[in-house]
This record gives sequence, structure tokens and C-alpha cells, in this order.
Amino acid sequence: MTFIQPTITKVQPLLARHFSTVTKTSNNTNIIKRSVLISQSNDIFTNLALEDWFYRNYDFTNHHIMMLWRNNPCIVIGRHQNPWLEANTTNLGHIAENGVQLARRNSGGGTVYHDRGNLNVTFFTGRKEYNRRHNLELITRAIFKEYGIKIDISPREDLCINNIKVSGTAAKLGQPSAYHHCTLLVNVDKANLSRALQKREYEIKTNATKSVKSQIVNLCELNPRITIDDLLYVIGREYMNPQNSFQIINPTEQQFPGITEIRDTLRDWEWCYGKTPKFSVTKSFIGNFNSISKNLKFTINIEQGRINDMILYVPSGEEKVITSLKGQKFTEDIINCLECPLSGEENNLVDDKDRLVIECIRKVMISV
Repeated sequence: MTFIQPTITKVQPLLARHFSTVTKTSNNTNIIKRSVLISQSNDIFTNLALEDWFYRNYDFTNHHIMMLWRNNPCIVIGRHQNPWLEANTTNLGHIAENGVQLARRNSGGGTVYHDRGNLNVTFFTGRKEYNRRHNLELITRAIFKEYGIKIDISPREDLCINNIKVSGTAAKLGQPSAYHHCTLLVNVDKANLSRALQKREYEIKTNATKSVKSQIVNLCELNPRITIDDLLYVIGREYMNPQNSFQIINPTEQQFPGITEIRDTLRDWEWCYGKTPKFSVTKSFIGNFNSISKNLKFTINIEQGRINDMILYVPSGEEKVITSLKGQKFTEDIINCLECPLSGEENNLVDDKDRLVIECIRKVMISV
């Protein structure tokens, strides 16, 4: 099959009309323009901010948009998820050449891993025109026509081949706008993906949305001809149909006023971690309590990513542990705060109970 690449053009002002195709709705009363945009950024926070900028500022009533984008290595959790439950948070900085960032998106759904081997596709429409299955059928149709690979849409509306996942999907529905996005596994580093999502089994109680583990496969494993650049054209061409030019956009403050503030919010700890639904982490172990070795259980309750209280359970009953950590961010830094007196840097010496608290917290932090 001969593959013809459409022209890619940098445009100003944004969304120039002659770079859009038009289609009529079923009642032939409204004409819907369609545009394909390609983000120049590979930064997850910038691309999520760009999505949010369009969602907040653009009128999709008569103009639908497909945005194609890629990111450097990152973990992207759903709006209502728990990063400590979903990702290998302790070791993300040591995975991939420059580490793996963690981001929380505005849409729901489960956790995904991105790198340059993913092609992310966002469909923007008005709320009334939102149709997730239509979008997925467009992608599967485009891939089948070009590469002969049949992709199924699962009951959960993932894209699968023989029940093996090649794409996850999520959406944000509002008024008057909506968007649906998915990430296609083209040539993802599966070793880094596995390491970034690898979690130990531990006792954590939460009402946060939990991801469903799935077996995955890269599209390039099924057909070596499939590359990110080619697939970008294939899907974009199907969306534009008839073929037209694509638009490369540079998501800067000058082009998208207000995007910097959105990006700053999305990369802030308060959003990525502080928006986590309240949860508790429990660790059982043998410890020295009142100079006697006993089976202990230690629970930390966390709200908005910060320590709310800590409870030490001992065979004789329950003892609430009171420390100065209430309100502190649930990070490894809390151990350093407690260990400071032990190092002799302060004159405040801690007693055996405080030492036990440090050991309990250390064991909990190691487990998450």
C-alpha cells in the first residue's frame, strides 16, 4: 500500500480556517470543522496544560479538534487515584536516563506510563457530540486500513489485540465541552514501564480509583513498519478525511495566554500528591516496646497527602502516637525531620518511644 504523508505546517494564528476539513452533521444543519494539531512539547505538564487550556477556552460547537502528542518518560495517574498505590514513587527518579516524572491528569480512569514510544490522541468536541466509541473506531479503522491489524474495543473501551492491551482510554465530560484521550503503545520501553509501575503488596486502605492490571503489547511488535511518525499521519489523515494539512503548535504563553499558570498548578505537589483521596497505610512487624519485643502494627492516616494521625497497635491495646508530624507531607523527608535530633545536630534528645516512631515510619515509607 502506498503511503502519502500530508503536509505539516506551522500556523499563526492558531487554527487557521484553511487548515481544517469540514463535515456536515446528520441533519445537515450544522457544518463541523475538524483540525489536527501536533504539539511540539514533550513535557507531560505542558501537554496536560494544553489539553486543559482548550477545554476551558475553546468553543467546540462547530469545530472539533484532534490533538496528537508525546511525552518524555512519565507516569500519569487519573484524577481520583493514589500515586503511592499506583506507582513506584520511591524509585521514579532512578528509572530511565533522566528519571520518570509523576503527573495527575484532570480526567478519570487508571494509571498509564508514557515515553517517546507512546502516541497520545485527544479528541475535543462539544458535550453533546461526545462519542468515545466513535473515536476508538476511527483509530482501529485507520490502523486496519494501513497495516492490516485488527484491533478490538473491549467492554471497558480499551483497545486490544487478542485480549492484549495496546491502548488505555479516559475522558473528561463537562458543559459545554468534553474530551476523550487515549495512549497508543507503539514502541514503549516495557522494562521501564514495568519498573515504574511495580509495587509491593502492602496494607493500604483507600476509596481511590484503582487501576486494572493488563497484559500489553507494542504495535511495532505486530508490524515492524509501524512507527510513531507514520502512525501519527495515519490516524490524523483518517480524522481529517479528506486529507488536508496538519498544524504544529508550540504551547507557549504567547500562543496560549494562561497556559503557564495551568502548567504550574498541574506540576505542583499539592495537585500531584495533595489531591489524593484520604487513605491509610499499615505495617506489621516485630519491635521493641517498653523494652520487650512484641508484634506491633503501625498505621498512618493521610489526608490531602499529609499526615493526619499515627496509631501504634500493641497486644495490650491501642496507643495513639502523638508527634510533631501532623500536617507534614507524606514523603521521605519526614524521616529526616525525626532523625535530626539523633544525629546530634540538636540538643533535643528523643526517648525510646520517639525512636520507635522513627522505625515505624521508616518501615511504612519503605513499603510504599
